[in-house]
Amino acid sequence: MDNKTEIFEKAPIPKAVASMAVPSILSMIVVIIYNMADTFFIGQTGNSLMVSAISLSSPLFLAFTAFSGMFGIGGSSTISRLLGMGEHDRAKKISAFCCYGTLIFGVVIGAIILIFMNPLLSLIGTTESTYVYTKEYLMWIAIGGPFIVFSGAFGNIIRSEGASKDAMIGNIAGSITNIILDPIMILALDMGVSGAAIATIIGNMVACMVYASYFFRKETFLSIRPSDFKPSFRLAWDVASIGLPSTCSSILAAVANILLNRILVSYSDAAVAGMGIAQKINTVACYILLGLGSGIQPLIGYNYGSGNQKRLMGVFKFSSICAVVVGSIITAIMVILRTPLIHAFINDAEVIAYGTKILVALQMAGPILGLMFIGSSTIQAMGKAFAAFILNILRQGLFFIPTLYILNYFFGIDGAIYVTPLADYLAVIISYIVCIAYMRKMSSTHLNEN
Repeated sequence: MDNKTEIFEKAPIPKAVASMAVPSILSMIVVIIYNMADTFFIGQTGNSLMVSAISLSSPLFLAFTAFSGMFGIGGSSTISRLLGMGEHDRAKKISAFCCYGTLIFGVVIGAIILIFMNPLLSLIGTTESTYVYTKEYLMWIAIGGPFIVFSGAFGNIIRSEGASKDAMIGNIAGSITNIILDPIMILALDMGVSGAAIATIIGNMVACMVYASYFFRKETFLSIRPSDFKPSFRLAWDVASIGLPSTCSSILAAVANILLNRILVSYSDAAVAGMGIAQKINTVACYILLGLGSGIQPLIGYNYGSGNQKRLMGVFKFSSICAVVVGSIITAIMVILRTPLIHAFINDAEVIAYGTKILVALQMAGPILGLMFIGSSTIQAMGKAFAAFILNILRQGLFFIPTLYILNYFFGIDGAIYVTPLADYLAVIISYIVCIAYMRKMSSTHLNEN
């Protein structure tokens, strides 16, 4: 196992960050393509109502993401700190707990969506025109819930012990499967939104198989054996105390998305479709910067657990600089190519007009957005549950939702469009100040609390 600990303890910081973050970012790039594929190929049908249905479904899809984040981020943070402290047996039990926890939560969330489908469709703002398409898509997504939650979590779990390349392989395998199946099922077999959902499920199943095989192919500190699944309050608290802030953030994001779509649909279905496409394209910036934050999390957690404050601070500072540089480059590209990017998804003049305007608005916070992901990942990796909770609810909760209604009241649809970058700026500034202030107060006593 020395080759795994060397990257945490001794490798130069740029090399350590690159070795952990680059595979994570590459995984995210493939996920970006995979996330865009559904919208792109649905757009090729020429049916903007199907595009709107995918956009309307995203808040409920985020429910699965929320709990994969709880187990993935909470489990990864706990495991990396335990490995830094040399507590390998507890790390093994946490891994097994996360494995079966994801499957159980995936079944429960899927069942809730299927049982309460009609009231949920009303809640997320479907119209008479989009109702059938949205219901078709969500029915299949609910059935595949356990695979979605497991695959979303276990890339992070595997990465927690330094296996960033193996996490990347699983992610890429699932994403490429989805990308290949999308045109076949959506266009060739004329399955529309059902084809998009089924392709997503099969892609997640492939990722699950790759992640599960890791535990039989590699020498590992972790486990998914049933004999190591021994649930207890302490295990649940270790994972949930750090993972729940991410879950709350995703739930708030889902609520914010529902409220935003309900406002946009009052203007037109084209506005919803334009927002959906612009948000998909905007995930390029978000996911790449998120990949950087996720990639450094095991480095932060391990060095926090081992008490190496100097190396922890070095990783944080170097990653912050990288985030600003990368965010600025992506923002420039997005703004310059805004029209052809939107047009690539759909040939509808009204949707394109909304989409290009929204895309420019979303990119206004791009250059500093990565600082939020770096700050959030750092606090989570150090196991500071309350601080992580505050950082994760700021963007979508305290800033976004109240501001959405205020700006929409005074400025109409323009207010609804520009609420996202405004909330992003407020969240970035506050989260970065909180993170820096906390790290300056760190001492050897704090580092050894765990």
